[in-house]
Parts: sequence; C-alpha cells; structure tokens
Amino acid sequence: MNKKLLLSASCVILLAGCGDQSADKGKEDKKEKVTIMLDWTPNTNHTGLYVAQEKGYFDKQGLDVEIKTPGEVNADQLIAANKKDVQFGISAQETVTQSRSEGIPVKSIGAIIQHNTSGFMSLKDKNIKSPKDYAGKTYGGWGAPIEQPMIDAVMKKDGASVKDTKIINMGNTDFFTASKKNIDFAWVYYGWTGIEAETRNIDVNMQYLIDYDKNLDYYTPVVIANEKYLKSNGETAKKFMAALKEGYEYSIKHDKESADILMKSVPELKKQEKLVYASQKYLSSKYQDDAKYWGYQEERIWKNFGQFMKDNKVITKDFIAKDAFTNEYVEGK
Repeated sequence: MNKKLLLSASCVILLAGCGDQSADKGKEDKKEKVTIMLDWTPNTNHTGLYVAQEKGYFDKQGLDVEIKTPGEVNADQLIAANKKDVQFGISAQETVTQSRSEGIPVKSIGAIIQHNTSGFMSLKDKNIKSPKDYAGKTYGGWGAPIEQPMIDAVMKKDGASVKDTKIINMGNTDFFTASKKNIDFAWVYYGWTGIEAETRNIDVNMQYLIDYDKNLDYYTPVVIANEKYLKSNGETAKKFMAALKEGYEYSIKHDKESADILMKSVPELKKQEKLVYASQKYLSSKYQDDAKYWGYQEERIWKNFGQFMKDNKVITKDFIAKDAFTNEYVEGK
C-alpha cells in the first residue's frame, strides 16, 4: 500500500499556494500532452492506465499521456499546488479528505477500486485470529496519523484496545521480511501482499477493515486533479477519464491480457510474473465490483470516512464530503 500518502499532507499544504495552471491553449493539430503521477511504483492498481495507453484509448481522445512515478515530490503535493507539469494523480480518500479539511482544492474524479481491500495481516504462526489478538503484539507501520485510529477501531469492535498494542515504524521494509524480525502484524492490501502470500504458499491470517466497521469502506486508490485545473480544462479531464475508464473496463474483462500489457509497459514486473497474473485476476473483479460503472463514487462513503477521521482527530477542521469528489468525468458511456 502507499505508505507516503498521509505523511505528505503537511507538505501538500505548504505547496498549495505555489504555482497555477492556465486554461487550455488553442487547438493544435498535435495531441494534447498531459501527465499523470502514480502514488507508488507501477502495480496492478494501475493496470487500466497502461491498457488505455497501449490500446490507443488516449490517442483516440487526442491525448499524449505521460505516466510518472513519484520522487521527492509526490502526486498529492503537485496536484495541490496545481503545477503545470502534472495534471492528474493517483491518491487515496484519506489523503484527499485531509487536504480538503485544510482548504486545499484537490478533488477525486474517479475511484480505481470500488471497495477497500485492505486489512491487518499476520503470519499464521503468530496466532492472530481476530483484532483482540493484537493485544500484546507489535504492529509495524510507517508513522501515519491514521494508523492508530484504524487499529483501535477494529480492536474496540472485538472488545480490546490499541493501548495494549505496541506500534513501531518499519518504514518500507517488506511485510514478509519484517514479520520474521520484529513485527507481528501490518496493514496491507490483499490485492498485492495477500496475493503474494498465496503465490508463495505462505499461510497468513487477515482481518479486513470493512468486516469490522462500515465507515472503513473508503475509496483507495482514486484519481485526483486540482479544482482550478478542472474548471479551466474540463474537456481535457473528460477525455482523459473517458480513455482511462475504457482501459479499466478492458482490464475487468481481460485480466490475463491486461497483466501482459502491464508487464510489457513495466518490464521489471516480469520478475514477479506469477504474482502479477494472480493479483490482476483478483483486482479485475474489484475495480468496479457492484458499482453502476467504473470510477463511481458515493457521497455517503466520503461522509462516513470523513466523520471517522474527525472523530479520531486525524482531521480537526470541517470536511464537506460532496465537495471532495465528482462523478462528472466518468458517468455515462
């Protein structure tokens, strides 16, 4: 999962006052250049993007799309600042919520995965069968303010408290490596780490967040853009999202071919071919899931999780759910 998103929130706020993008320039014969920055290294969350590029869906919309990976500055920071070199980004609902509560005009314009597939995972020999078993155990995290409230929420549902759990920062250490050293459980996305456990025949236990609290079913990841950019470049945003939607719709129907396209586009993933195929098969059924169309977002999801964040003091200012997202760019065919 993206361990940098929430850590970047303060940097987002600092950058938000810098820079601005002008409206679309006059129509040119050549394709319009736009850039999207990922939230992490390329993986099966991003397959639809690479499919849209490979299949010519962006070309069909008159767009020349560049895909960038984050470096010292990430997508959240650049989108918040409305920097001209990055128009779209991949983020998560928790980061958008935190930004919106600080008055930063970042907006989610499409949900990549319809339901939260994350949860707390442990090796089976740790004997953690439910959240109450976190008591006396060590959690390995990355120092984000949302982590402790998440653990506490599921523990309370099981009659326990996070006060009895030790929390340490494991940084970017691989879950499987850290689990053999100094942690008992960690927060992961099943679509990658859980599937990796399956492909490596490693027995694990997993407690999914949504099984314990409906307010924890939030959108992650999401596609984001700056409101100022959207107001000046609405047609470009519609074209971009139309092509992206087509890419994910293709990925839903053709998981193996889509995985091949991802590995062709990102050759280093060939080293994990078995994992990529298995992860893609799992996620292809999760992208749209039970939603009316890919990318769709509901206000209640934003409202419920926003309230959870405020109740747990992850955000302290008012958050208006309906302003944080829009379906305008993905609705219809």
